[in-house]
Amino acid sequence: QVQLVESGGGLVQPGGSLRLSCAASGSIFSIDFMGWYRQAPGKERELVAGIVSGGSGVYADSVKGRFTISRDNVKNTVSLQMNSLKPEDTAVYYCNIVASQKDYWGQGTQVTVSS
Repeated sequence: QVQLVESGGGLVQPGGSLRLSCAASGSIFSIDFMGWYRQAPGKERELVAGIVSGGSGVYADSVKGRFTISRDNVKNTVSLQMNSLKPEDTAVYYCNIVASQKDYWGQGTQVTVSS
């Protein structure tokens, strides 16, 4: 059984910053992919940022230059540093990992950008 625990969401003013973290635990032998998705009301879930083991991050065009993804392969954690936040970044953010060809999801954490 694999569990993902997310933290770091909340309410922030436009232009502010938040850092999301996700810790994976359980029967994990190797994690191929770690990433963050988001889903805004009335919209489909979309990939925000992802990173493969030993690789660099990939980002949605809408967050390039503002968000940075990082992972710790020893601790099995992935983080998303979000700067210069905009109201359109408001969504539920989900942590995702792919391990041994299986998909695992966190419970989601709300990020609200509003003045």
